[in-house]
Amino acid sequence: MDIMCLNGWGGKLHEDLLLFLQTATPEILCLQEVVHSPASDKEWLTYRDGDHILPQRANFFCDVARALPDHVAVFCPAAQGVLWDGEQSIPSQWGLATFVHKSVPIIGQVQGFVHKTFSPVGYGEHPRSRSAHGVRVYDYDSNHSISITHMHGLRDLKGKMDTPERTQQARRLLDLSQHVSEPEDVVVICGDFNVEPESETLRILADAGLVELVTGRGFKTTRNSQYKKPGKFADYMLINDTNAVKHFDVVYDPEVSDHCPLVLTI
Repeated sequence: MDIMCLNGWGGKLHEDLLLFLQTATPEILCLQEVVHSPASDKEWLTYRDGDHILPQRANFFCDVARALPDHVAVFCPAAQGVLWDGEQSIPSQWGLATFVHKSVPIIGQVQGFVHKTFSPVGYGEHPRSRSAHGVRVYDYDSNHSISITHMHGLRDLKGKMDTPERTQQARRLLDLSQHVSEPEDVVVICGDFNVEPESETLRILADAGLVELVTGRGFKTTRNSQYKKPGKFADYMLINDTNAVKHFDVVYDPEVSDHCPLVLTI
């Protein structure tokens, strides 16, 4: 079973990303930074936050769902704000999504917030609302149940340092994972955590018995040439049983986002 985790960058490189997904076809895809604008049939809209202006794939969630027609698609919004079509404002939801191949039975599911709660009118002040989603599935190849929980960690304009909000976020993420897991499960937690490898977030997860695979297996970054800012890490994948790991990789080529896909085979 292949489990892929990726921040999709709002679909900015969607053509390359969709082709990559159609080729890789992971059984489970954990996708962050997902846009869903059901009130618009436009292909592109614009995100505006002061000087921060970004093109957004208007219905990125639907784009990926069409690219993976044999997957069950679940969208988990963190907030609804507006994107722009010229001078026209368009209501648009922002969050994360999970895609599970139809051959994989979903036997448990949990959705919740790791920071703040759903923001129904506007994306809110930074650091903004952040959600997490977990699924428990049965893997017939290994005759094991597996739980996979992912989040998009809060973005603090001051940086990726430890904060009380990030400590609380890590504990909420762990609680959600434990809620959807049973004692004998292989447990995976992943996502764009927006923290450094030495963070308290990763210490909390390590104290709960989870092993971090990115730096633990010697990968030097989860970013690529699309990312122009300082900092080499944002994305992590952890597991409670390293004996279950058949392969783990950080994919640097092709570049389908400013984040690298993380791919775990168990």
